[in-house]
Amino acid sequence: MRASLARRALGGIVPPKIATPSSLSSGGGASLTPLVDFYSKLPKGPNPVTAGWGLKARYFNGKNASGTPVVLLVLGVFGIGYTMSYQTHLKHHKNHHH
Repeated sequence: MRASLARRALGGIVPPKIATPSSLSSGGGASLTPLVDFYSKLPKGPNPVTAGWGLKARYFNGKNASGTPVVLLVLGVFGIGYTMSYQTHLKHHKNHHH
């Protein structure tokens, strides 16, 4: 792994203004108090469950999972396809065949 890739991947873990190389390389424990204070204020425990939004969260995830959107999509495509076919071809054959 390249150094720049590792730096970019780990850049969000330690805030740059708190953990500067000068404060970390001094060796004293007193210089680490801003870093300890920052990490002690972060939330602990598992992430809260988010309900989500959109069709996928509403119909396919969680306790309300169902296939309703798929059925409605199939019926919608069938309805639009039949309407287009009727308007372009079938209504001309309604009363007489050729």
